[in-house]
Amino acid sequence: MQTVRQSNEQTLMRELGLSSQNIERRKRFVAFGPEDVARVVALKPVVVEHVDELVQTFFQHLASLDEAKALTSNHEVADRARTMKREHLLAMTSGTYDATYVEQRLKLGVLYARAGLDTRVVMGAFQAIIRGVGDRVMRDGTRDAFERFSSFEKLAYFDIVILLDVLVYERERTIRQQSEAIRELSTPVLQVRDRMLLLPLIGVIDTHRAQLVTDGLLRAIRANRARVVVMDVTGVATIDSKVANHLLQTVSAARLMGAYVIVTGLSSDVAQSLVALGIEVSRFNTVGDLQGGIEEAEKLLGYELVQHVSDRKARVT
Repeated sequence: MQTVRQSNEQTLMRELGLSSQNIERRKRFVAFGPEDVARVVALKPVVVEHVDELVQTFFQHLASLDEAKALTSNHEVADRARTMKREHLLAMTSGTYDATYVEQRLKLGVLYARAGLDTRVVMGAFQAIIRGVGDRVMRDGTRDAFERFSSFEKLAYFDIVILLDVLVYERERTIRQQSEAIRELSTPVLQVRDRMLLLPLIGVIDTHRAQLVTDGLLRAIRANRARVVVMDVTGVATIDSKVANHLLQTVSAARLMGAYVIVTGLSSDVAQSLVALGIEVSRFNTVGDLQGGIEEAEKLLGYELVQHVSDRKARVT
């Protein structure tokens, strides 16, 4: 399991472009140099002494926000987050800020994302920790306390940006997955019989959705080795010239893949619109309704409709 988690983190690093060179560039963005490393390492005694208090400060801030209840109300997730936050604070004074350090931040960011934390919530809680460290450093009274805290702030901003990148990436990935699921539901390709597919289209067909229809249909033709496709447009109220031409291209592409497309359910309004738009309707292989289209497809596949007089039921053989 550990190997899988590490692989996921490394994959996320690649997706976010977090190479060694990029990590170094990010340090330069916040002006975090070698002298800052030395100053942050010098804060280790203070951070180690107060680490549990600082972690408590972080989670007290989260507990005050309704937006963080998904994390704070789940004891198992909250305990894991506390442990990881403690490890995070201790790692901040380690003096080593390489790919391994970044992977730990990614792991923490993914946990926050899956708990549904908003970027503003994480920013606010992290700021509470920065203030807590600042108060303790200043009270410590060392000669270069301000410089040490300034260096710690730079590292904190370096970490925050990584966490925010993960939160945004995970949110966008969720949106992409949901959008893909919606697209699949809106353009289903159904296998009716061996080598026969049904593509029912309902609602508004714009250029983007027409492209999705084409992509989904061609994949289904290949996967099912389909020879006939029934494309039913009964539920489509209007089709403009761009969409009509795109559907024609879909029919042609399907034909190149060895599948014959039958279009059914063209309404009178759509038919008149296509003629008025000058679309080459002769290139569409049309049948009046869905039942007729399926019967025509069955004939093309060699099925025979037999009427049994005894039970008056039609059977396909």
